[in-house]
Amino acid sequence: MQLTAPATDRPGARTRDADGMAVASFILGLIGLLVFNVFLGPTAIVLAAVSLWRGTRRKGRAYLGMGLGVADLLVLLAFVQMDNTLSWSF
Repeated sequence: MQLTAPATDRPGARTRDADGMAVASFILGLIGLLVFNVFLGPTAIVLAAVSLWRGTRRKGRAYLGMGLGVADLLVLLAFVQMDNTLSWSF
């Protein structure tokens, strides 16, 4: 007895999943500019890379998510350099 359908039975499921990952990477990268950038930045980069590898139709959103993930890490690096600590506050 099989509880879930194989992925090959759903046409376009792989592309739809990749599109969702591209959107998720964009949103996580955007939120990461403000909070939890040490976790959300790398997550946005990985999701964007996987969605591009899987052939997303939303390439622009994936590239924006990747750029925002890199920007998250750069913001974290700037605040760490200013405060000389890993945790930063305003």
